[in-house]
Amino acid sequence: MDERKRESMIAYLRRRMAKVGMKAADVAAALAEERMRQKSVRYRNAFGDTWDGKGSMPQWLTQAISAGQSLEHFAVAAAVKPAEKRRAAVDWSQDPFAGSRLATVAH
Repeated sequence: MDERKRESMIAYLRRRMAKVGMKAADVAAALAEERMRQKSVRYRNAFGDTWDGKGSMPQWLTQAISAGQSLEHFAVAAAVKPAEKRRAAVDWSQDPFAGSRLATVAH
């Protein structure tokens, strides 16, 4: 998005927020609350219904388990950071093609 479009969108949002009586702090608080809620989700179904594992089990999950589905099926996997990919070190000292035209051909 270019800078003019961005500034235009920000001005539009500010006008709309002022019209309905919202403040930037309200938006920030709502976003922070949503992030915390998303972090605490332990179970989720295909429709987006969630449960944090605290309190009584929600009806959607109770019905699914009664129908034979396992609780683990709805478990939200913890965000796993991908392992750092490193290229294996290559010992080029024994390369029979070193210095030849074959060593410079792109694959």
